[in-house]
Amino acid sequence: MTISHDGPAGVDDLYAGRPPWEIGCPQPAVAALADGGAFAGRFLDVGCGTGEHTLLAAALGLDATGIERSPLALEAAERKARERGLKARFLRQDALRLPELGEIFDTALDSLVLHALRSEDRAGYLDGLRAVLRPGGRVFVLCYSDQQAPDTVPHTMSQAELESCFADGWTLDSLEPSRSGSTVYPDGVAAWLASATRT
Repeated sequence: MTISHDGPAGVDDLYAGRPPWEIGCPQPAVAALADGGAFAGRFLDVGCGTGEHTLLAAALGLDATGIERSPLALEAAERKARERGLKARFLRQDALRLPELGEIFDTALDSLVLHALRSEDRAGYLDGLRAVLRPGGRVFVLCYSDQQAPDTVPHTMSQAELESCFADGWTLDSLEPSRSGSTVYPDGVAAWLASATRT
């Protein structure tokens, strides 16, 4: 999900159609993490969109929560959960106000959120993420890479920018090139896949 600062109506405009990152299934990089056993315990999907990753975690038997600002996206996520017979919780919540959840999670997923935040909001967002992850909890981040052709996607991050996000209060476990599936680009979008542990 791409964060908008234009209020719920602006966010809903994205989901009135089909956003490029809504590919009708989990992002391949996220599915590979799940297949490899990376997700455990209480699972938080930040900016869950229409819920594919939250439901992926729920299908693994995890206590899965997805948060999203768009009511339209949340309605779609809840409908998918009913249709698939999966138990997951979907909450309307701003990613920049995670401590308001008042809960602690073991695993968090950020699929295409961090790169869309204004640079001045990133530190506060990551502080909030630390606040809702237990010590030793892990976050997985998929974000668009600056290796993507210029002017093809609205937000990208460099390797150095991503590394700097996890300099304090985290151990950066891995950072590798990846791809993000897209309805616009058949070969996907150049991306980074990072994992970090809350210290």
